[in-house]
Amino acid sequence: MFKRRNNNSNAGDSESNDTDSITVYFEDRPIACRPTDSVAAAVLLVDPGYTRRTPVNNAPRAPYCMMGVCFECLMEIDGVENQQACMILVRDGMQIRRQDLMADLSDANAAKQDDGAKND
Repeated sequence: MFKRRNNNSNAGDSESNDTDSITVYFEDRPIACRPTDSVAAAVLLVDPGYTRRTPVNNAPRAPYCMMGVCFECLMEIDGVENQQACMILVRDGMQIRRQDLMADLSDANAAKQDDGAKND
């Protein structure tokens, strides 16, 4: 889906040196990336298809704005859910997972039905 641009003007920069790569794990799959990459950018390198599902209708989503505004990049990072992947820099060994949470509306619907029965 995405690939790095070859920026020849930065040939002497340490950031453009591939020896500075680190490894993170997306769904247990290793990804070689740079320490200056955001989690979202690193995951997009391997074409994940989607990185989260919406809680109401389970629709697939992926990072969109890459600047912390849209919240489409929410992922589980190192066991913590609801992390904005576009705002977090990768760390070596980081564990990243899709956020596949479905809203459990059964308790809310039961409470609503109970309230309705009390009002009758």
